[in-house]
Amino acid sequence: MDRILADFNISYSGFTLDVQLNLPGRGVSALFGPSGCGKTSVLRAMAGLERARGRLQIAGEVWQDAESRVFLPAHQRPLGYVFQEASLFPHLNVRRNVEYGMKRVEPAQRKVSLEQAVDLLGIGPLMDRKTDSLSGGERQRVAIARALATSPRLLLLDEPLAALDTQRKSEVLPYLELLHKQLDIPVLYVSHAMEEVTRLADTLVVMDGGRVAIAGPLVETLSRIDVPGLASEETGALLEGVVSERDERWHLVRISFGGGSLWLRDSGLTVGAGVRLRVLARDVSIALQEPQASSIQNVLPCVVRAIAPDTHPSQQLVQLACGESLLLARITSRACDTLGLAAGSPVWAQVKSAALLG
Repeated sequence: MDRILADFNISYSGFTLDVQLNLPGRGVSALFGPSGCGKTSVLRAMAGLERARGRLQIAGEVWQDAESRVFLPAHQRPLGYVFQEASLFPHLNVRRNVEYGMKRVEPAQRKVSLEQAVDLLGIGPLMDRKTDSLSGGERQRVAIARALATSPRLLLLDEPLAALDTQRKSEVLPYLELLHKQLDIPVLYVSHAMEEVTRLADTLVVMDGGRVAIAGPLVETLSRIDVPGLASEETGALLEGVVSERDERWHLVRISFGGGSLWLRDSGLTVGAGVRLRVLARDVSIALQEPQASSIQNVLPCVVRAIAPDTHPSQQLVQLACGESLLLARITSRACDTLGLAAGSPVWAQVKSAALLG
C-alpha cells in the first residue's frame, strides 16, 4: 500500500522539530499532543510552507529530498490545506470560493468534481451566499470543500474545529466522518481534542517536545499505558463493535465487540450498525469476584496485562485484556496493592459508563 514517508528537522529558537513518520497512504492519521509540541510545524513542512531539512515522499513520489536537492514549492504540491480559521475570500461568494480551488487543477487531472465536493460537505444551499453571512461551522465546511476541489493527493486539516463552539463542532464532525468513508484521499488531522481523534482517526501519532512519542493503529495505541503523552483525565480505550440487540422495554442497545458486550442507552442506531465506543479509564473499576446485585450492569471477565504508575503517585493505570479487546482502568495504588493485582491476574471489569462516538 502507498505510504506517507516524512523525515523532518527544523531548528527554531529554543525548539527543535525532529520527526520521522511512516503512515498509511489512506484513511485518517491524527497528530495529537499539547500545544507547542510541533503538530502544526509538521503540516507546514509537508505543505512546503516551512523549509525543513530531510525528505518527504507521498505514494512513491518525492516532494523533497535534501540530499538530492529536490524541493517542490508549496504551490506545486498537490495537497489541500485547511487551517483553524476558514480563510475564505471575502469578495467571492461560496460558489466562487469552491470553484477557485478547482481552477488550480487541469480538467483531466480532477478526481473530485465540484458536485461531489458540494454534496460531501452539504453546502448546496449555501452556494450563492456571501461568506460574511456564514456561521463558523458553515465557513469551515466551505473551506474543506474548496480544499477537496483541488483533487489533492493529501489533505491537511490543522485543528479545523478548534475555533468552533460545541454546537458548531457537532455540525461539522459528521461531514468529516463522511469524507473518511467516501474518499480515498489520505488525511493528516492535527488536534489536541481526544474526542475528535477517537471519532475520526485510523492511525494515531502522539507528539511530545518536537518528536514522535509513539505512532500506530488508533485502537492499539490508545490502550497503551507507557506513553506519557496519553495520560490525562481523558485516558481510555476505544472499542469497535456492532449493535447486536435492542431492548425496547428499557430503551437500551447491546454493543458486541471482540471480547464481550456492553448495554448502552438506545440512541436510534439500527441493529447491525458498526460503532465505536470510548471507555474512559476513570469509568472502569476492578473486582476479584463477579459482582452481584450491583447497579453497574456492564461487567466483563478480564485478565490483567500490565500495570503502570499514573500521573499522580496515588493512582495506577491497569491494562485489561477482555478477549480480543483491551480496556484501561484507573484505580488507587492502595486498591491495587490490596487486591494483589499483577500481570496475569483474572479479574472482573465493571464499566460504569461508555460513550458512543458519532
